[in-house]
Amino acid sequence: MRFQDIPGLQKTKKTLSQAVQNQHIAHAQLFVGPPGGAQLAMAHAFVTYLFCTNRTETDSCGVCPSCQKLQRGVHPDLVYVYPTVITKKIKDAESDVFLPDWRKFIQESYFRTLPEWLAYMGAEGNRQGNIPVEETRKLVQKISLKPFEAPFKVVMLWNPETLNASAGNALLKTLEEPPSSTLFILVCAEPDKLLTTIISRTQRVSVGAVDIEDLTDYLVQKAEIDTEKAHQIAVNCEGNISEALEKSNSDNLSTTTWFAEWMRAIYARNLSKLVQLADQFDGLAKENQKGILSYSLHIFRQCLYQISDASSLIKSLEKEKAFVDNFSKTLNTDKIAAMTEKISEVHYHLERNARAKMVHLDLSLYLLRVFHAKNS
Repeated sequence: MRFQDIPGLQKTKKTLSQAVQNQHIAHAQLFVGPPGGAQLAMAHAFVTYLFCTNRTETDSCGVCPSCQKLQRGVHPDLVYVYPTVITKKIKDAESDVFLPDWRKFIQESYFRTLPEWLAYMGAEGNRQGNIPVEETRKLVQKISLKPFEAPFKVVMLWNPETLNASAGNALLKTLEEPPSSTLFILVCAEPDKLLTTIISRTQRVSVGAVDIEDLTDYLVQKAEIDTEKAHQIAVNCEGNISEALEKSNSDNLSTTTWFAEWMRAIYARNLSKLVQLADQFDGLAKENQKGILSYSLHIFRQCLYQISDASSLIKSLEKEKAFVDNFSKTLNTDKIAAMTEKISEVHYHLERNARAKMVHLDLSLYLLRVFHAKNS
């Protein structure tokens, strides 16, 4: 991954390249961006530029042995740490066991999300990936070795917000006294879930959402779609490059279809269908469950724009706009406020391992009552 492979974000690229040229590199950096954003790609492009033996003022060469090894994910001086989970096939959740899959995963795309990685590993049911304390302890041994080829040994932690308390404290000890030749790069989308002591010991690199124009051009080139469709997707995905690429390559908006079916069952007071949907919801991976709830909040927000005569703020694909237009006619601001508050509450409980079927069915019944309540 090179800087030129990332759409937009020119200011961030310039800051990182100048830091390497001026040899002002913090020993621990926190790359923060939106879910599905460019933070992992930017971190990898930064390491590639740092290790490159024939770099220019703006980018790595892409052809030297170091660049080629990083492209294949086999450079001996780059250590990956990422969430893992026990599956039916793999009973040992050590990161090294999943390393071949991880290399394939990021080579397919550096714009990835945790739910995608869990699905790629074969995670089932409500299993959530995490970085166990054993992984952070093993880092001490790995970073004790001097760099083999590069000027630094780099430890890249992807989604460090999945560190549990013990793992976070173990990492903190390593960050406080790192070897002089070791760099730590933490790549995350939810820094508020990190220990404040970890945040205080890292230099933050803000990798913002890619501009709509830059993302549109990227999708036209990468996904080979027309400009109009690319623009609609770029607006709708709000900086989530991973989601934008998925929608560009498929017309199957499964989450949209699932949500529409759910709302129709509520509209029709179809209790048997709601029970069936709760069973389906229970069988989804935890991150997909939370994804449906996040999407629900997105649609209700679009409906609020619609009934508030602020349709210019609506960020939806054409298929979604028709649904938003019709659905918003059955709502008012009070109903939307009550529904979104309940959905946010369910999202909170899901993160704390509440039984998905129960909370979803309770949510459905609550939405049904609010939806059919007489307007005051």
